[in-house]
Amino acid sequence: MEREKIIKNYFQSWLNKNGLLLKEIFDSKAIYSECYGPEYIGVEVIQKWFEEWNKRGTVKVWDIKQFIHEGNMIAVEWYFKCEYDGNIGEFDGVSLIEFNGDNHIVRLKEFQSKIPHYFPYK
Repeated sequence: MEREKIIKNYFQSWLNKNGLLLKEIFDSKAIYSECYGPEYIGVEVIQKWFEEWNKRGTVKVWDIKQFIHEGNMIAVEWYFKCEYDGNIGEFDGVSLIEFNGDNHIVRLKEFQSKIPHYFPYK
């Protein structure tokens, strides 16, 4: 599916540290909400964040586990691992991604599930 391919290309752009596709992927007024609070409004701001983040960090793994489709929305479950400022971080996550009629992302919200998972009642 075309929207899944767009999402895969977006994730791959982080692995390759190549933000050239961002203007093709995001609507000019897109809103991007990261799982720990920051929001970026507009593709130019998303590009600036991408460039600045990649100066200090490297995405090591961003594996997609599944896609769930609902109208113009896709939920993507994934696993993420990076090195940032010399520290390794990893977590499971979900992105809720809304597309417009031109297949550009207009809204992306990330949610995080910390690793390691534990079982308090086992």
